[in-house]
Amino acid sequence: MSDTFSQLYVQLVFSPKFRQALILPEWEDELYKYITGVLQQQGQKMLAINGMPDHIHILFDMKPTCTISNLVKDIKLASSDFILKNKLCPVKFRWQNGFGAFSYSKSHVQNVINYVMNQKEHHKSKTFKNEYYGILREHEIEFKDEYLFEFFD
Repeated sequence: MSDTFSQLYVQLVFSPKFRQALILPEWEDELYKYITGVLQQQGQKMLAINGMPDHIHILFDMKPTCTISNLVKDIKLASSDFILKNKLCPVKFRWQNGFGAFSYSKSHVQNVINYVMNQKEHHKSKTFKNEYYGILREHEIEFKDEYLFEFFD
């Protein structure tokens, strides 16, 4: 009998609408726990989650039954609803439409976990825009500025 074997590590990066700094430190841990639950309900394994007020990073072990677009849609819908129902944000919270999904080999997973978990330190010297451009270049992803997040400088 044959079986399916996989080893897929994916980092997701996405932002609130217009990259607004809406994810407040007072409730970000609650949000991260909630998103972890959504990811686990989809059969995925959370490895790291963290971010800044204007974006979030999620590193997970992706099962081959997962489609990234559907997973991100589910995470965004559920977490937006969670934020609104719990009145965590003073304005209507929405995520931007786009997202980044980047794959890593097992040998890089611990470095990516460290990177995700040290977001606050990392962003003392680098903006989200510069960080995101760097990730795109590192993964040799061709892009045009007009198709990226709606940045407010």
